[in-house]
Amino acid sequence: MLNAIEQLPHAAERPVRKPAFQGLSFRQLLLAAFLLIAALLSGTSVHALFTLDRMATHSRETARQAVQLTEEAQRLAERSVAMERSARQYLVLEDAAFRDRYIEARDQARRALDELSQALPEAAPDLFSEWKTYADTAAGIIDSDDRKLKAQQGELFQAFAHLPALNEKLAQESRREVEHRNNALSVTLEQQRQMLTFQVIGSILLAVLLAFWFGLWLSRPLARLEHAISRLGENRFDQPIEVRGPADICRLGQQLDWLRQRLAELEAEKSRFLRHVSHELKTPLAALCEGAALLDDEVAGKLSDNQREIARILRQNTLSLQTQIEDLLRYNEVSFDAQRIHPVPVDVRALLHKVVADQRLQWLARNLKVEIEGVTRTLALDPEKMAIALANLLSNAVRFSPVDGLILFVISEGSGVVRIDCIDQGPGVAHTDSARIFEPFYQGLNQPSGARRGNGIGLSVVREYVQAHDGRIQLVPHDRGAHFRIELPHEK
Repeated sequence: MLNAIEQLPHAAERPVRKPAFQGLSFRQLLLAAFLLIAALLSGTSVHALFTLDRMATHSRETARQAVQLTEEAQRLAERSVAMERSARQYLVLEDAAFRDRYIEARDQARRALDELSQALPEAAPDLFSEWKTYADTAAGIIDSDDRKLKAQQGELFQAFAHLPALNEKLAQESRREVEHRNNALSVTLEQQRQMLTFQVIGSILLAVLLAFWFGLWLSRPLARLEHAISRLGENRFDQPIEVRGPADICRLGQQLDWLRQRLAELEAEKSRFLRHVSHELKTPLAALCEGAALLDDEVAGKLSDNQREIARILRQNTLSLQTQIEDLLRYNEVSFDAQRIHPVPVDVRALLHKVVADQRLQWLARNLKVEIEGVTRTLALDPEKMAIALANLLSNAVRFSPVDGLILFVISEGSGVVRIDCIDQGPGVAHTDSARIFEPFYQGLNQPSGARRGNGIGLSVVREYVQAHDGRIQLVPHDRGAHFRIELPHEK
């Protein structure tokens, strides 16, 4: 074990495939995933903020233009009234100051008219030219001499009479232009709102998809690690451990593969040690058995009743110890052989018939009946090892079945597996034993009366050989007797 600890740092020296994403670690990739999703959502938020700010500026500009347009229309109307008032006062008082006021009001009105002409591109040009014509006519009359001014008063008032109607039309055009701009602004706002809605929903969906993809991608190497650790826990060291993904996960997979190799070596060393120890024990134990037999046969002389009882106990226990040592050797051989199977196409029903026929004398001696149900299924199996597993199941059922009982084998097919059920009518497995029934050398509570206690490795051998075929065996709850089920993978 000390050598294993010393060799652990050298696991990283083995040549491996270069990990993806330029050797980034799991933590770095996780941080990159969070940053990418955060950048996506932040970018959408910033874009939405700028869009809202731009629309707010546009709204303020539209409102300002609408107010300015309304003010210019109102100013034009006010200056028109001021022009008419100044002209009338000039006619009555003939004071030059009122003519100057008229000129000033006219100039202000013309500037307002120019502003309106630029702000109202849809208005008819005749409105502006007609207003200028009447204003110029009035200005020409006011600039004439007094005699001519008196004579053209009617034309002057007629010119002023047309200006209010023109001002009202221009005001209507201003209101129409303001309404048009407001409608355009509303349409633009609605379009921007829909665009922002789509962007937000799209960014959220994309963020969810990215999170799901990153989570799935990062969880796969963890699942492989969990599967590899489970295989190590089940003492299955035959398949190499290869984990792809982030750099640190790959290094962890390399160390697990190194650990798998070390555990396989330790398991082989343990098996060799047990075989050597068992072999060394068998020689003196054989001498003890032979000596106990000679004493019991009174070869060395007549024995008293107490001496004969002691010799019998000695002989019985040496035989029991020899049996246990042989069982220990047999189980270690099974554990070693389970890692080396040679599958070939095998008819499961035919193999089961052969196993039942080989034990015919045993189950006929108890007047039992063994039946096989189900159709033929062909699987890739090691026939020798699977026959041993099925024979142990049958032997266990024969041992626990009552006289005149029935042992039933059922072959069925499920989703990707072939099931072999073994059902007997014995006392069944106690609830407290169900979790440990497949452990080596474990014997349950419900032992048949009058029968020699078993060694507790039969079901362990079944589990070893079934797992070597990538299958599994389980104890199925049953009303009466024991119900064991073997599931073997089957690809159509």
